[in-house]
Amino acid sequence: METVRRLADYVAGARQEALADDLREAACRAVLDLVAAALPGIDAPGPRAVRRVASATMAGGSLPIWFTGQRAGLAGAIWCNASAAAALDLDDGHRIARGHPGAAIIPAALAAAEEMGATTDELLRAIAVGYEVGVAIGAARRFYANTGMWSGYGVVAALGFLRRTPPDILAHAFAIAGISAPNQLHAGAGPLFPAQEGNDVKEGIAWSSATAIHALLLAEAGHSGPLALLDHPEHFQLEGLADGLGQQRYIARNYMKFYACCRHVHAPVEALLGLLAQHPLAPDDIEAIEVATYSGALRIANRPEPSGFTDIQFSIPYCLALVAIDGPGALLPLTPDALDRPDVIALAKKVSLRLDPELDTRFPVETLSRITLHNSGRTFASPVTAPRGEASAPPSWAELEDKLRQAGRFSATPAQQDRLIAACNRLRKGDHAPLLDALATIRLDSASG
Repeated sequence: METVRRLADYVAGARQEALADDLREAACRAVLDLVAAALPGIDAPGPRAVRRVASATMAGGSLPIWFTGQRAGLAGAIWCNASAAAALDLDDGHRIARGHPGAAIIPAALAAAEEMGATTDELLRAIAVGYEVGVAIGAARRFYANTGMWSGYGVVAALGFLRRTPPDILAHAFAIAGISAPNQLHAGAGPLFPAQEGNDVKEGIAWSSATAIHALLLAEAGHSGPLALLDHPEHFQLEGLADGLGQQRYIARNYMKFYACCRHVHAPVEALLGLLAQHPLAPDDIEAIEVATYSGALRIANRPEPSGFTDIQFSIPYCLALVAIDGPGALLPLTPDALDRPDVIALAKKVSLRLDPELDTRFPVETLSRITLHNSGRTFASPVTAPRGEASAPPSWAELEDKLRQAGRFSATPAQQDRLIAACNRLRKGDHAPLLDALATIRLDSASG
């Protein structure tokens, strides 16, 4: 049996199974975290462009484009909302898949749940199933690829779960989504572009979600796909790919982010902030910042003078300089006025990066860094530092609420933040209707246009 058929059978079988309490809680936490990421992301340049294009090419429909008062059909709403969720790199990630499932899967599940009139239990189970399928395929690939090349499988799984798509049709939807996914092979660590640069395409998460919903609708309309797509051992680790579904509990194994930047930047930021807390140095007193890290962190662009707003998210030197001058709030959220600052550029040019072989052996299971500061003949070295929010030390619900407040403090009023947090708490208690209503009716002034 083709792997895509086994994926489809898993989704169909999962409709008959209850969601364990801890996985239900993990799904609720993932939703809260995703809302916290999308709230400030709605105003970023990329999502603004997506909304303008969606209004021209995907007009019509009743599903909300979050925080704007606008509506669209299923594909348009998912495209716009996934774009906002991924825009600031505040969305969750999964170490084993080396990518970001939530920004793709959760907007799709929320839209389909509203369209289908699903129960809260069905919504949360669909999210868990989407993570299980998407992360499994991301983890199984033998080639480097950004999230957009595998996250569509998770979107199809969540949508197929909620739409009760028959397994034979769902298998074709998986195949169509996989073959139609955006080509991310050149987006980073590929032969043509060895460094991942910052741009609004990023990892192709939003567009892969749009192709995934079209894949499902095409399959439901009778379109066929290449069913053997995943059955190539030279490209995928087939052993365990489908057998372990439902047992991997991937929804409970994601990490969450507290800075609006690539995950490779987080450990250096944490290490620098820890050093500055112990040894308060004015930015002008810092003569050099040395970063010892792993190979993955060296594959992003790391420009000391980023080429645009999104490029900041992929620069260890610039982000370190930004938090050294402005403090940790500079990256929660990241705002356009952080770009082109002479003081930040000057300090960023004092940052050097080097590969630490010991830290590299622990990547990708761990993403660790060490910082050394130089000042007037003195050196201050941090311990080996891990980023916050790892699956091994997950943030509390209260910390995620605080993330939403901090991330949304420039875009949403305190009353709007309170309403979103209250709605997520209602979700946690078994009622997702207030969340759907809040996402549809809260209108942010910054999101106009």
